[in-house]
Amino acid sequence: MITVNSDGKIMIRRCLVTLRPFRIFVLGIGFFTLCFLMTSLGGQFSAKRLGDSPFTIRTEVMGALESRGVLRKMSDMLEMMVKRMDVLARLENSTDFRRGEEARFPPDRFQSAAGLMERIQAIAQNVSDIAVKVDQILRNSLMNGKVIEGRRDQCEVPRDPKYPDCSGKVEWMRARWTSDPCYAFFGVDGTECSFLIYLSEVEWFCPPLPWRNQTAAMPSSKPPPRVQAVFRSNLSYLLELIGSGKESLIFMKKRVRHLASQWLLATRSLAQKLKGRRRDQKQILIHIGFLTEESGDVFSPRVLKGGPLGEMVQWADILAALFILGHSLKVTVSLKELQSNLGVPPGRGNCPLTVPLPFDLIYTDYHGLQQMKQHMGLSFKKYRCRVRVIDTFGTEPAYNLEEYATLHGYRTNWGYWNLNPKQFMTMFPHTPDNSFMGFVSEELNETERQFIKSNKASNMAVVYGKEASIWKVSGKEKFLAILNKYMEIHGTVYYETQRPPEVPAFVKNHGLLPQHEFQQLLRKAKLFIGFGFPYEGPAPLEAIANGCVFLQSRFNPPHSSLNHEFFRGKPTSREVSSQHPYAEDFIGKPYVWTVDYNNSEEFEAAVKTIMRTKVDPYVPYEYTCEGMLERIHAYIQHQDFCAGASPPLPAKPNGHAMPSSPSPFTLSPNATHLVWLYNASSAPHVWPPVSSMQVWVSEAGRACTQTCQEHGLVCEPTFFEFLNKKDVFLQLRIACDSMESEMSHLYPALAENVQECYLQKEPLLYSCAGYSTKYRRLCPCRDYQKGQVALCRDCL
Repeated sequence: MITVNSDGKIMIRRCLVTLRPFRIFVLGIGFFTLCFLMTSLGGQFSAKRLGDSPFTIRTEVMGALESRGVLRKMSDMLEMMVKRMDVLARLENSTDFRRGEEARFPPDRFQSAAGLMERIQAIAQNVSDIAVKVDQILRNSLMNGKVIEGRRDQCEVPRDPKYPDCSGKVEWMRARWTSDPCYAFFGVDGTECSFLIYLSEVEWFCPPLPWRNQTAAMPSSKPPPRVQAVFRSNLSYLLELIGSGKESLIFMKKRVRHLASQWLLATRSLAQKLKGRRRDQKQILIHIGFLTEESGDVFSPRVLKGGPLGEMVQWADILAALFILGHSLKVTVSLKELQSNLGVPPGRGNCPLTVPLPFDLIYTDYHGLQQMKQHMGLSFKKYRCRVRVIDTFGTEPAYNLEEYATLHGYRTNWGYWNLNPKQFMTMFPHTPDNSFMGFVSEELNETERQFIKSNKASNMAVVYGKEASIWKVSGKEKFLAILNKYMEIHGTVYYETQRPPEVPAFVKNHGLLPQHEFQQLLRKAKLFIGFGFPYEGPAPLEAIANGCVFLQSRFNPPHSSLNHEFFRGKPTSREVSSQHPYAEDFIGKPYVWTVDYNNSEEFEAAVKTIMRTKVDPYVPYEYTCEGMLERIHAYIQHQDFCAGASPPLPAKPNGHAMPSSPSPFTLSPNATHLVWLYNASSAPHVWPPVSSMQVWVSEAGRACTQTCQEHGLVCEPTFFEFLNKKDVFLQLRIACDSMESEMSHLYPALAENVQECYLQKEPLLYSCAGYSTKYRRLCPCRDYQKGQVALCRDCL
């Protein structure tokens, strides 16, 4: 059926042709060709048999300006078929042909070719008449300047200084508009007007066209009303959200169930601390990119074979914390689900999303970040401030800013995302440049603690390492032989048919154990010993929580991207002094011993002392369910990377301006550092609050991370903007012969030998990490809660 709309658009809804079986062999090719022609011009084709009778051929075609051509081609095709029917009619009148036809079909089903020809001729005439009418309608439509469709190829590129990129973008669209199907999805058809409509209404490079209905063109940006977040205690719906079908997901669901009672207790405790404080419910998308098929999903097949579980432990705990805090979650582990939830247009991802992003926050990993960038197109830049990247080892600012990383040799396969470094969330507090996300280490109840006290074996050790490759460490025979003199050594190395040859014969290998059985083994053991790899996993904290002492190797020199293959390509210059720096620095003795495994005397002395030392199960507060809930709550409520620049610094408390010294700091009584001068009511609204800030100057060759730690503080990169000023140098009594503003992850700093001072030009390069023997750095430090290094004393 062919119809003409009131606005001049041609709708060729369907072409329905019914043929008797005896005609199909003659006309089948002709009609299939006709329908194929219609399909090639923009339609969809389907042919199906209806019962035992005639075939029905249906073609869907929709068009607009090209409809005249479609109808003209259809008319020509039908005329050609009429001519061929003349031949058929002559053939049908022949005696032999009619005799054969009558023998195959009953007389009542036999139709003359002349009758069929009349029908086809009528169809051809109708198509021809409609084509003439369509031509008239379109001609009238093009002459009417008030009709939008009539102006589609009459637009001129506007010259507006507010939109300097408009003409260049139009040129690009002229040459490349067919490069991605998503442009056609938004109505681009090759005309100037369609380019300008797209570039002004879907993107933002051109001014709105005056004759367009702006109210209809612009989507409503009014945010939905905020709902208050309410703590949840039932995790059943979360288990449904996580889904199934992958070993990784099954593992995470088991972990959520196992810790459910501890989450519930932590929720009650945090609720009492917050005292009914209002919390807005956030719409949150969790996209676990490393579990998608497109990224290879190398983890799921290895869950049952001793593969790394640290990432899945962390993701399970993140999901539980976000859900318990009362936020609305969507969980995706496939690219198709991601595209559906984001509103990704069809094509290869150059176009913006079809609708405003419905999520306040997106938690993902590096694989998911890459997938989002590829499929969100221009919208990725617009919405990337809402992303939180779960980043095991951290990303330092020097590797994050693409321009700087490229110019100064910091470019890696994982960096240059140009995010605020605080958007990267780590498993351990590696560098304050990133946010510390963490995970949960299970706490024992009183019954379990008593069991450990009565069942600990002082001469039993468990080796950290479930994969046989971990046991391929140089010199392991030497220190394992010493350990074997005093302790019975147990392993949990995965194997299928025979014992791994890398595991010495005197080691009792249990094979890969389920999590519950592994914990039972730790509760009996005295010592948990690491071979130097894997780095910074959750297992040492789990062992300490079950009453073990953790023994690890000291690295001399420290491991880094300069001397160790594992760190090469990672977006960090961090130097790792042991297998687990957090355990060494934040826990320490008697729970953690870090020794030189190459020094037999030191190693043996440590083993003897550990056997005599009694320790109770211990979990750092920041790795408890309550500590993690508290931390994530603070991040969600206070971290906003989509906001603009921070508010200006206040005037002096008496209300007078400070023309000579606008600094809000004052020198400490012992003249060693600066402290914040004003009270909380006059301080700028930033988080962490500036009242927790102190400004110290590092020694040459020392990073701000180390400098703040030396004074019992934590470096806070959020505060760099307040001390990146010439007046701060003066208040610290630093004489500057010159003052330059440049891009460097080491600035603000002083080149001490020449008295040259440097300010930071690029805020994304503010960094607590990094050092040079040439510079003394200005370091913003803050206090922190005991057991919760991520939060200052007034941060909750």
